[in-house]
Amino acid sequence: MKTVSFTVPPSYGGASLKGFLRSWAGCSARLLTAAKRIEGGLLCNGKPATARTVLKSGDCVSFSIAPSPCAVEPQAIPLSVVFEDESLLVVEKPSAMPVYPCPGHDRDSLANAVLGHLLARGEALEFHPVYRLDRDTTGLVVLGKDSFAASCLAGRVGKEYIALCSGYLSGEGMEKGCIGLLPGHSIQRCVRPDGQRAVTRWKSLRAAPDMSLLSFRLETGRTHQIRVHMAACGHPLLGDDLYGGPCGRIDRQALHCASVHFLHPVKKDVLFFRSPLPEDMARILQSG
Repeated sequence: MKTVSFTVPPSYGGASLKGFLRSWAGCSARLLTAAKRIEGGLLCNGKPATARTVLKSGDCVSFSIAPSPCAVEPQAIPLSVVFEDESLLVVEKPSAMPVYPCPGHDRDSLANAVLGHLLARGEALEFHPVYRLDRDTTGLVVLGKDSFAASCLAGRVGKEYIALCSGYLSGEGMEKGCIGLLPGHSIQRCVRPDGQRAVTRWKSLRAAPDMSLLSFRLETGRTHQIRVHMAACGHPLLGDDLYGGPCGRIDRQALHCASVHFLHPVKKDVLFFRSPLPEDMARILQSG
């Protein structure tokens, strides 16, 4: 059983344990309810406590996290680890690797690799990606080592994507067409008025007549959002055959999660990580 502990800051002196955990610690109602059902699941200064326990500044509050093991089979697959501690794992995902097993990739997904890494370290076999990348999108993926860390970071990881798009684009702009399934398709999306709200902000980093290097920041997280928006505005990603991108220079969509920043769920310090462009995208830039 995993336990997470926090020291109560002066601003929460007089608060209830429930109020502190739900607000300052970021514990979800579901996890708090689960901790209450565990013997010794809520502690204050090492002694059993309840959700109504009144806290003082400097108290040490602890709560237990119920395990949620992953059924995916661990595999000894090389894993590029950028950061790791008892709560988090930040890794570099290569292209041609789905986050979860799927047909044709039942033993070589990111889940297989992460669980193999945890097994080798003797740690609990849990897999909690905070967000997903498409199979052929490269770059940084943030994972919680437990359900608490993952729930704290859900929707709270700032990400910058880098992509190579067809055509000339300078300056910066915003795409905000609503996104939904393309009629008659189960995977491909399109911009459609009855779709879900989607906002993509882009900035040109380098522009040539036939190709532009863009930085993206997303206000929403729709499936294929960058790919759909850029195709809709006439600048599909290089290599993106699903959305009409030119495929002569790269055999996947030229999209990379280049940086992430977030507040550590336990230590509450800000973490920032950057990933260089993968070799296939860098080679295109170097060749002009």
